[in-house]
Amino acid sequence: MADRTMRGEALLIYSMLSLSVALAQVSYSIPEEMTKGSLVGNIVKDFGLDIKRLKTGKARIFTTDSHEYIELNRERGVLLIRERIDREALCGETTPCAIHFQIILENPMEFYSVTVEITDVNDNAPFFEKHEIAFKISESTVKGAKFILDHAVDLDVGSNGLQSYRLEPTDNFIIKLHDQADGTKVVEMVLEKPLDREKSDHLSLTLTAVDGGEPQMSGTMKILISVLDANDNSPVFNEAVYKASINENAAVGTLILKVIATDLDLGSNSKITYSIPRLSDQARGVFEVNSENGQIRLMGNVDYEKTKSFQVSIRASDDGGLVDSCKVIIEIIDVNDNKPDIHIMSKSTVISEDSKPGTVVTMIKIQDADSGDNGKVQCSIDANIPFEMKSTNNDFYTLVTDGELDRESASEYNISVSCSDEGAPSLSSSVTLTLQISDVNDNPPVFERSSYEAYIVENNTPGLSIFTVRATDADWNQNARVSYILEDSSVNGASVSSYVSVSADSGVVHAVRSLDYEQIKDFQFRVRAQDGGSPPLSSNVTVKILIQDQNDNPPQVLYPVQTGGSLVAEMVPRSADVGYLVTKVVAVDVDSGQNAWLSYKLQRATDRPLFEVGLQNGEIRTIRQVTDKDAVKQRLSVTVEDNGQPSRSATVIVNVAVADSFPEVMSEFTDFTQDKEYNDNLTFYLVLALAVVSFLFITCLVVIISVKIYRWRQSRVLYHSNLPVIPYYPPRYSDTLGTGTLQHVYNYEVCRTTDSRKSDCKFGRAGSQNVLIMDPSSTGTMQRLQSEKSILDEPDSPLEVRLAFDN
Repeated sequence: MADRTMRGEALLIYSMLSLSVALAQVSYSIPEEMTKGSLVGNIVKDFGLDIKRLKTGKARIFTTDSHEYIELNRERGVLLIRERIDREALCGETTPCAIHFQIILENPMEFYSVTVEITDVNDNAPFFEKHEIAFKISESTVKGAKFILDHAVDLDVGSNGLQSYRLEPTDNFIIKLHDQADGTKVVEMVLEKPLDREKSDHLSLTLTAVDGGEPQMSGTMKILISVLDANDNSPVFNEAVYKASINENAAVGTLILKVIATDLDLGSNSKITYSIPRLSDQARGVFEVNSENGQIRLMGNVDYEKTKSFQVSIRASDDGGLVDSCKVIIEIIDVNDNKPDIHIMSKSTVISEDSKPGTVVTMIKIQDADSGDNGKVQCSIDANIPFEMKSTNNDFYTLVTDGELDRESASEYNISVSCSDEGAPSLSSSVTLTLQISDVNDNPPVFERSSYEAYIVENNTPGLSIFTVRATDADWNQNARVSYILEDSSVNGASVSSYVSVSADSGVVHAVRSLDYEQIKDFQFRVRAQDGGSPPLSSNVTVKILIQDQNDNPPQVLYPVQTGGSLVAEMVPRSADVGYLVTKVVAVDVDSGQNAWLSYKLQRATDRPLFEVGLQNGEIRTIRQVTDKDAVKQRLSVTVEDNGQPSRSATVIVNVAVADSFPEVMSEFTDFTQDKEYNDNLTFYLVLALAVVSFLFITCLVVIISVKIYRWRQSRVLYHSNLPVIPYYPPRYSDTLGTGTLQHVYNYEVCRTTDSRKSDCKFGRAGSQNVLIMDPSSTGTMQRLQSEKSILDEPDSPLEVRLAFDN
C-alpha cells in the first residue's frame, strides 16, 4: 500500500547544548504497520555525521520506553523498523502519535534527539460495543422525540476515523449527530413519523457507521423497537452537564457526585432508572452509577499522568421507554505521587586524572510524571567533590568536572546524584555513580632518605650485599614501578661501576670488588630512581660508602733493616749503665684505629735477661749492669704485635755485641773455617774472570787483524786510484803496532776488613764500580746494593778499600 511506504518527510531542528555537548533534533513521519527492517530515516545525512563517528562513538539509541520500535544500523547510518508499530495500541486516540528517543555518542559525549511521528492507516473498521439495542416507545410519542444511541468506535484517527452514520429503513426515524467538546459525536435517533402500534408493534432498524478511509470500512448495530401504549412524559435531568473533581489517589468507593432526573408521569411511567450507556476504554471499570439514586462512585484507580479528565454520559429512562441523558465531566486533581525518574543516558566509568575542568562525565535525563510544581525537579550531588551538575534544559543534566583531579588523593568517587521535586511533600530519588580515576605519571619516585650512609668491612667478598636504597612512587601500576640506576661517576680514576652495582628491581647495592681500607677509606655515588611511566620521572640520592678497617696487615719493621747477607749488630759497652739505650725498633702498621696500635715484646731467652723493650715505644734498654758472664754475642728476638682481633705480629732479630772494641766483636763473630771457604770461592771467581778477559782479548785481536787486512787492500785500491788515505781508529782504543788493543782504563777493586784475615778481589767491567762486603756469617760474597744500609755504613763499621789501576 502507498500509505505503508515511507513518506520521506524529515524536519531537522538543530540546537546546541552547552559544555560542547551537541543536541540536534530531527523528525520523521512514517505510517503504522510498516514491516520489520523498513527504512525510517538516514541520520548520517540528516545530522551531518560521519559513518566512522557512529562506530567510534558507539552510537546507540536511548529511550525511556520499555519497547524499542526503532533500531540503529551503524554500518549504514540509518534508522530501521525493529518491531511492527500499531498506532492504536501505542497512542490510542492521542494525536499526533510520536516516538521520542535520543541517539547517544561517546568520546566525546553527544546526543541527538529524534522524533518519529506515526501516521494512521485505515486498518480498523468502526464497531459498536453492542450488536443490538432495544427501545420501548409509546405510540403516543410525538414527532421530534429523541432517542440517544450508542455511538460507534473507530480506533483509527483523522480521515480514517468514524465519519458518518446511516439508518435503514427511515420510515419513522432519522439520525442526527451533535458534536461534543471532546471531539466525539452524540448520535440521536429522532422520531420523524408517529408510531402506530396497531400497524406494527415491533420495528427493526439497522444503524451503520462508516469511516473515511480507502477502502471505506463500516460497522452495524441492530435497533429493536417495541411500540407501547402512551407514555407522554420523558425523564429530564436537572442539568445538562455536571462537573466534579477527584484526587488521583482517591480510594475506591469514593462518591463523586449525584445526578438527578425527574419524570412528570405517574406510576411505573415515572420510575427512573439511571445507567451509563457507554464508557471509553479509559473509563471502563473506573466509574459506576447507582441505577436507583443516580450516585456516581469511583470503582477503580485513576492516574492523572494517564488521563487528566473523564467524560461520562448518564442515561435516565422510565418504564415507558422515555429517556434523557446528561454529561458528567470529572476532572482528576494531580497529587505528588511520582518520584523523579533518573535515566543515565551515557556515562564514563573511568576518567583520567589530568582531565580539564568542565569535562563531561555523565549525561542524565530526568522525568517526573507529575505536573506543575509536583513535576519541577532539581538535582544536586555531594559537596566537597570536584564535580558539579549542570542543567542543559528542563529534562537534561550533565555531570562535569569542577576542579583538578588527583588519583593519589582519591582514586575513586562514589557520586550520589539526588533529584527532588517541588511537591508537598517533596519526593526524591537518587542514583550512585562510581567513577574510577585513571593514573597519570605525575609523581616522581621519592627516596626514603635524603642521603644514605652505609658501612662495609674491607676484604669483603665480591657480590656482597651492602644495603638497600628504597624509593616509593605515589602513582599506580606501571607508573609506580621503580627501577634503580647507578649514575656513572669515577672513584680514584676508575668507574664507580667497578666498585658497586645496584639491583634495578630491588635497589640492593652490591660490592663488585673486594675493598681495601688502606687504598680507599670512603667514596660516594648517586643512584637514580626512575619510574615506568611515559615519559618516565626520576629522582636522585647520594650514597656514601664508608669502608671499615680490618686487621689484615701485620706490622712492618722499618728499623733495624733485615738483610739476607749482611749482619747488622748493635754494640753495647760493658760499662753501660742500667737503662742504657741500645737501639730502637721502629715499626708501622698500615691499618688504622686499634688495629694500628703496636706493642713491643722481647722474647726472653735466659733467666737473667740483660735487656728489655718498651711496650709502646720499642726502645731496647739495659735493665741491669753488664757482667763477665754475659755473652759478647746477644741475639734478641723482638715481637711487634698490633691490637686487632685477631692480632697480627712481626718478629725482628736484633744482634747486640756486648764489647768495648771492634776487634773483640769481630773475633767473636768470625772463625777460620769460614776464611778458608771464602778464599776458595774467591779463587774460583778470579780464574773465571781471567778466562773471560782472555777470550775477549783474543777476539779483539782477530777483529783488529781482519780490519788491518781490509784497510791494506783498500789502500791498494786507493793507491792505484790516486785517492787520499784516511786511517780509522775505533773509539777508546789505541794502536799498538798491530799487536792488539785494550781499553784505556780497567778498574780493579780490593776490599778488606780490619782483622778479618780475609780479602776479596773482583775484576769489573770497564768504567764500572763494584763493592764487595765481607760477611762473617758465610764464606761467599754478594754485591752490595747501594740502597741498603748496614753496619759497614756506620763510623765504626769495617773498612772498605778500593784500588784502581789505569792502563
